[in-house]
Amino acid sequence: MNSAIGALVGLAIAIILITRRFSPVYSLLLGAVAGGLIGGMGLDSTVANMISGIKDISPAIIRIIAAGVLSGVLIKTGAATTISHTIINRLGKQHIFLALALSTMLLCAVGVFIDVAVITVAPIAIIAAERMGFSRLKMLLAMVGGGKCGNILSPNPNTIIAAENFDAPLSSVMLAGVVPAIIGLVVVVYVILPLLPSYDSGRQATKADLSASQDESLPPFWASIAAPLTVIVLLMLRPVAGIAIDPLLALPAGGVVGLITTRQWRNAAQCMAYGLEKMSVIAVLLVSTGAIAGIVKASTLTDLLISALGQGEASRVLLAPLSSILMSAATASTTAGATIASASFAPSILASGMAAVWGAALVNAGATVLDHLPHGSFFHATGGSMELSIKEMLRLIPYMTLIGLTLTLLMIGEYLILG
Repeated sequence: MNSAIGALVGLAIAIILITRRFSPVYSLLLGAVAGGLIGGMGLDSTVANMISGIKDISPAIIRIIAAGVLSGVLIKTGAATTISHTIINRLGKQHIFLALALSTMLLCAVGVFIDVAVITVAPIAIIAAERMGFSRLKMLLAMVGGGKCGNILSPNPNTIIAAENFDAPLSSVMLAGVVPAIIGLVVVVYVILPLLPSYDSGRQATKADLSASQDESLPPFWASIAAPLTVIVLLMLRPVAGIAIDPLLALPAGGVVGLITTRQWRNAAQCMAYGLEKMSVIAVLLVSTGAIAGIVKASTLTDLLISALGQGEASRVLLAPLSSILMSAATASTTAGATIASASFAPSILASGMAAVWGAALVNAGATVLDHLPHGSFFHATGGSMELSIKEMLRLIPYMTLIGLTLTLLMIGEYLILG
């Protein structure tokens, strides 16, 4: 019991430090040390458990760094911008919210970080909001909703880490998220968005005004989509043909194809440097996340949560998403939430009889419920992209939470039908 209390206190300390704008990396490390010592583990055991937690996620960290090749190519070559422009221009102003949501969903689904996806599409959304008289809050909610849908079926760090900790094939975890993501997108655009009042508006526009002009220097759509399609094909070879190609190879291979099709191989170093910079931030964060995950895993917090849920099928199904929801709330991060939850609770979830793929998929979905809280970077990065104040962003929290809950419930429903 003391170790569970210590782990909770450690998480609380990390949250408080993060909300005070202290470095999330050092906040989590300090929380891990405090949690271990308060939980009675002793200094040597505390350090040993932290290192053990880091070791557990080190294979995923390597794969995430490799994913930086694909992410860097998509952003720096303009492929991500081309994909979003094409979708928005094709759907037009009659379906602007669907276009925005679909754009960020597809960008996330092919390996772009959700905050980067929103920032990429945001300039188009701002112009559309001003010309069509739509609320910027609704525009952002559409993009965040689409991004969350894309996150549960993507080769992004949250999916990679969940699959790795459950020892499940990444391609299978991604496939499990397809149906919930598609249904979730429809719910976001046609159910949740209408619930949000329009707080601001701009001038009305004609149909011609809305057409998102595409820079002639950007690559064509076929060249832009080649990189993510390559990754998808390579990862799908395992469930389709029984040929296992590790994400460590598939993700960089997609980036190389993208450089070739966009004819920007001369900028390969720049693209890789950008991708490495983005992934390095995540990798360093995951080190501290793994440290506190080691403390949580070594404590009795897992047993405490299982005991609180009780016995039976309901508790078995709820353990995976609930643990991830709690950890994403603590860290305000999809990746960190999925990391701590999967590293700490995977053995218990698997011991309950749940298949590894479903455990990883449910943890991944649960991590989208509260990853947007104000003590995380996502809240501020996405709000800044649409020039919204903190007060305006706070209005969106219930709706963003509802989106995450919808995706989680859809994933649970899929598991109950197919699992």
